[in-house]
Amino acid sequence: MAWRADQAWFDRHFLPVFFVSWRLYRLGETGARGVVALAGLAVIFWAGPALGRWTRRTTPGAMAVDLARMVLALLLAAGLCEAGLRLAFPRATEAPQPGVEPLRQADPRLGWTFVPARTAHQAVHGGIVDYAFDDNGLRVAELDRPVDFAKPSILFAGESIAAGAGLDWDRTFAAETAVALGLQPANLAVFAYSDDQTYLKLTGVLPRFERPRAVVILTSPGLMFRDLEVERPHLGPQLHWRPAEHGPRLLALLRLFVPYHSTAAIAAMQAKVRAELTEEVRQVRARQAEPLILVPRFGPEDPREAALRRTVLAGLPVLQVQLDPAWRQPRDPHPDARGARAIADALALRLKAPLSPARDARAPWPPN
Repeated sequence: MAWRADQAWFDRHFLPVFFVSWRLYRLGETGARGVVALAGLAVIFWAGPALGRWTRRTTPGAMAVDLARMVLALLLAAGLCEAGLRLAFPRATEAPQPGVEPLRQADPRLGWTFVPARTAHQAVHGGIVDYAFDDNGLRVAELDRPVDFAKPSILFAGESIAAGAGLDWDRTFAAETAVALGLQPANLAVFAYSDDQTYLKLTGVLPRFERPRAVVILTSPGLMFRDLEVERPHLGPQLHWRPAEHGPRLLALLRLFVPYHSTAAIAAMQAKVRAELTEEVRQVRARQAEPLILVPRFGPEDPREAALRRTVLAGLPVLQVQLDPAWRQPRDPHPDARGARAIADALALRLKAPLSPARDARAPWPPN
């Protein structure tokens, strides 16, 4: 098994992770192969001979009794572990945890959303980051400045990177991009969302905006592992909504530490995410707004990310932004203020031409 599980095998069955560098990921894969190889050697040179000695000195009846005891002990241990895990971790891996700011609440269709109409304070890196959410649960600069659905707006959809985790409002790339373009920012992003949840959020809220000018949809090959998780609301074939599916917690724990997926499952996920993004782009253009799929990454693109990007995003309006790996928050994988500014500058440069006054006769430019 260790011999056959080479780098190509890992690339086929394990997805990249945005918050883990390719070098570290490969180091982990090499370590896993080493552990499997050592286990095989232990079976050959220790467990196998020990089992042989045990069978030679044990009668069939005693052997059956011993095996029954072992099986019973394993079943009891598994049952206790399952019960303990259900008490300690009743939710999906990335579902909101009680008391963790900014607070999120359960939502039957989306899985979770930010608690609306409140200000949150989060201790981050020795300081305090403030979050404000309007009556619709959208992050805003201040509670008394809610998103106005009638104003010319630029929408941002995605997960914690797009929401500006760890950054005050005016240092998020959503706020900085909106200022550069003279538009009202509408931040729809929610922590830990998958592409499925982003699709549901965006397509549900977009019709409420009277004058959307642009929509930025954040995705990344390193975040698509979430689209294979069924313990959150997700989409099936033809983008039909499906509720969260909660199975044994021991299996969920195993999938967390060994995120193996068949090639068929990964191919189906790629087709689904491509269909979601294609439909999002279609709906945005139907509103005469400019769609743009934002793909940030730290450092050079690794081969697995490149393969996923070509499969999922080919032919779609994409902006890739490469960030310096040093532009992470202290002890946190999210972009810091320098990373957010780099993303904002790239977005503003890309969108200024499509959003020029000559392209829009619906509203004065800049908007009042």
